[in-house]
Amino acid sequence: MTDDHDGVPELLAAWAFGALQPTDEKVVPLHLAGCESCAAEAERLRETVRLLDVPPLLDMPPGTAAAGNGSPAAQHGSAAVSQNGSGGGATDAGSAEASGGGPAGADGVLALALRSRPALPRVAAHAAPYAAAVAGLRALLREVDGHGPWGTPVVHDWDVRDTVGHLIAADEQLAVRLGLQPHTPPSRTAEDTSWEEAWNTRTADVIAYERTRDPQETVTAWAERAAALLATPEARDPERAAHATTLMGVRLPVADHFVVRGFEAWIHTDDIGRALGLAVPPPPDAHLWQLVRLAVRILGMALGPTAPPVLFAVTAGESSTEWVLGSEDEAVRGELVLDAVDFCLLVGGRYTPDEVPRGVAGDEGVVHDVLERAAALSWL
Repeated sequence: MTDDHDGVPELLAAWAFGALQPTDEKVVPLHLAGCESCAAEAERLRETVRLLDVPPLLDMPPGTAAAGNGSPAAQHGSAAVSQNGSGGGATDAGSAEASGGGPAGADGVLALALRSRPALPRVAAHAAPYAAAVAGLRALLREVDGHGPWGTPVVHDWDVRDTVGHLIAADEQLAVRLGLQPHTPPSRTAEDTSWEEAWNTRTADVIAYERTRDPQETVTAWAERAAALLATPEARDPERAAHATTLMGVRLPVADHFVVRGFEAWIHTDDIGRALGLAVPPPPDAHLWQLVRLAVRILGMALGPTAPPVLFAVTAGESSTEWVLGSEDEAVRGELVLDAVDFCLLVGGRYTPDEVPRGVAGDEGVVHDVLERAAALSWL
């Protein structure tokens, strides 16, 4: 492409929908930065997309167009966002193009974007929580983009843009292990650096870099990395995802590391939603139980086989699952009941052991030790 608009106008609708092909994802924004006429047209198309409220790339199944998605705040607890992040009712792409009436016919934007949209990667069950969390965060960030509160404090000393920057750094560890390129700037951590120090240093470096850029560039960088992760063979093939690797000091199958990515993406989506006063629904039950089961396994590893045994029950609606944590050679000394979302928020560092709603029976000191260990797992 050149500065004489060669090929750019035909790609602006796809850009507005977040559906550019990889070869165009960097070239088009560079052209827009130096071309007022294309930039104005691109912004007009983006506003049209916003009014149509059609979710971008990761929010829609292949070949469908969502209608009437609505804001996360309006959909608290609804299937539209909380179940799969795919928006509301779907229409056939050909029908949308042929109808000519209503929003889908506006300048042919919808039809062009659907023709330009690449197929979504079909992920396996282990990557589904991450794909859904990515879709949910993208939906939430559209609300931020519409109102502009990027500097709103969120968590730690991060604002909205910083939190997205942190997710870029957090996704990078798994991404690099799966053959993707690291983010700019290069990492300055040595191989023998502890994972906690490497984690904090990399987050600080990426956030500092992203603060030099427009917030939408940060969002684009995060979304591209998420899409690339979901397009890896390991996201689609359970056999390839079965091999283990050590990330954040824990050796787990790659499949479990995808679940961890989903966990963190949801936690930080909830952080941003709370900061902005927008309701973020919890993961759908199937995904929530994936998060819970993995967290319980890691909690059991952290407690070890000699800890005083505690009967631990996690509930979600009418469902409940029990585990015995600690020693298998002693009688249970305490019982603990937590709601699934509350347990995840505890492990995610959003509840303290004394704050989390719980049911307790037996030795309260032993149960409190379990709560303390669960809260100590947080790296978020």
